[in-house]
Amino acid sequence: MHDHAETSWWRSRTGIAVIGFALIVALYVLREHYAHALGALPYLFLLACPLMHLFMHHGHGGHAGHGEARDDARPGAERGKNSSFGPGRG
Repeated sequence: MHDHAETSWWRSRTGIAVIGFALIVALYVLREHYAHALGALPYLFLLACPLMHLFMHHGHGGHAGHGEARDDARPGAERGKNSSFGPGRG
């Protein structure tokens, strides 16, 4: 379906070499600074929460539609109607 003549940079030989080199460097840095990396882990989890919130709501169109899709058509949605509690009891 998509006839792209050129591949993305990440799938080119240069991109794969850069990714491999970055992984090797990250492995050596983590090996030498293992205690520091584990000490920062709880803070990375806390930082991930707002970042996930920002990136996961990307396609929802914002927060403007909250509360509009309530199901007011269900039975008993009106105050006290079909309820054993409240003023509609009878």
